[in-house]
Amino acid sequence: MALTKSERRLRIRRRIRKVVTGTAAKPRLSVFRSNKEIYAQLIDDVKQETLLSFSSRSKELESATGTKSDKSFQVGQGLAKLAIEKGITEVCFDRGGYLYHGRVKQLAEGARDGGLKF
Repeated sequence: MALTKSERRLRIRRRIRKVVTGTAAKPRLSVFRSNKEIYAQLIDDVKQETLLSFSSRSKELESATGTKSDKSFQVGQGLAKLAIEKGITEVCFDRGGYLYHGRVKQLAEGARDGGLKF
């Protein structure tokens, strides 16, 4: 029996999480994509805590215009800016079961453009 889209994504997500883990020195950059918004957070899996988060709903991006991909790029840049202020320069990228193209790719490129290393 064929898997639904959400079941397929969850399987991929679990497979990725077996390999990608975050520490305080090199946290995991986790991405969640909804139909309208995109969310990103840096997670320390050892302590099981979120170090910081940024999304397209953040106050810094309230007046942002453009396509969802443009906003995703800005989310990546905003997250990178906050991470560098906290002293984080390297991250492990967790695409969350989504394909690496479109908005997920734009977020990653924005984070790289902001100064984060994957």
